Amino acid sequence: MKTYDCIIVGTGPAGLGAAFRLNDQKPVLKILIIDKEKLCTGGLRHDCKMNFTYPVGFPVDCWSSKQAEHYLPMVIERLNPEFMQRIELETYRRRAERLGVSLLDIRQSHLGTDGGLQLIERLMAELAERDVDVSLGETVKDVDPVARRIITNHREIGYKDLILAPGRGGFRFLQNVMAKAAVPFLDNIVDIGIRIETREERFSIVKDYYDPKFNFPGKVRTFCTNSGASYVVKERYETREGREYFSINGHAYSNSRPRNGLVNFALLKTVRLTEPLASGQEFAEMLGCQAMLLGGNNPLMQRVGDFRLGKRSEARTFCGDLYDFEPTLSDCTCGDISLATPAKILRPIWNSMKLLDTIVPGVMHPGTIMYYPEIKLYANKPRFFDEHFQAAEHIYMVGDGAGTSRGITAAWASAIRAADGILAS
Repeated sequence: MKTYDCIIVGTGPAGLGAAFRLNDQKPVLKILIIDKEKLCTGGLRHDCKMNFTYPVGFPVDCWSSKQAEHYLPMVIERLNPEFMQRIELETYRRRAERLGVSLLDIRQSHLGTDGGLQLIERLMAELAERDVDVSLGETVKDVDPVARRIITNHREIGYKDLILAPGRGGFRFLQNVMAKAAVPFLDNIVDIGIRIETREERFSIVKDYYDPKFNFPGKVRTFCTNSGASYVVKERYETREGREYFSINGHAYSNSRPRNGLVNFALLKTVRLTEPLASGQEFAEMLGCQAMLLGGNNPLMQRVGDFRLGKRSEARTFCGDLYDFEPTLSDCTCGDISLATPAKILRPIWNSMKLLDTIVPGVMHPGTIMYYPEIKLYANKPRFFDEHFQAAEHIYMVGDGAGTSRGITAAWASAIRAADGILAS
């Protein structure tokens, strides 16, 4: 059985961040980075929007401002982002403050989906030059923390240290490992919401601030704004029982692509569940499956004009008159999202939309599309016994799936923290 100094599970920003940090500091280490997908995964591959200001992306229960400011320059040095300008924010901020809404001023970089793929190619080529072993298309089936080995669909591999960074899609995988390694954890927080799609002129702030970060009363926030060559996608998930459901997401290409005049962004409601509910993930999955039931195995979409009239959207009238643009994700069912969304989630989201329309007039145009559901499963909260995200002896858990980050830059930073723990041991 081959043994490595460190095995890293996941090739997203957390996995890559750990590999580079370990190799930078100690090139003699034998490192394997492994992923079940055949291509590098994670946020770098999907729109590649990066935020470099605390606390965006940095869960405050894992990060202090001092810690984030220590690690962010390391992330910037490796990724070498080109920061975008933010213009005329004071007018928007004053409008927001009058309504009890906050607008965060964040340093941002945006490469787009195509630009992200180019970055991944560069990073992976650099790892290959450094003799870091990479195995794509190999699935980790089990972890044996006593024998310090992983079992994949092809082989058994030993490790001295193990970094688990499987991202949001590895939510359940992490839970299985935590159960095996007797790691206490919480799974009671989920983000559930809708994705808005409208014309750029109806959300004109994007000309001044690419991904505006608004925090509304009721624990609702804007998330992942895309404009220029933007489009909406659906992402496949599977429940523990193997039932398929889809979550909505948004992407955009780089500025080199022709603009389509549309913008999309999420409005997410953070839900913190209490006992006796066992799993926030299962709660979110049930909502996803309920939407699939009403949508005939597809997500739902509804025009704001229909929603305000209290009626469902229909395919025959979905494009026409005031409904003046085609949805970029046509593979959705025209319907009534209020049938699928709990009122305690939809009501604060709708109130936030109305506040947003006062700050940036135009969002509530009748033609605006609301897609449902958008679900973010990054709420595992392992009990770490050191500041380097060590959850069990020689097992570190980082990235969005482990709840140490909510985005590319914090995921990369959390991986550096884990790597530093290994290097210091």
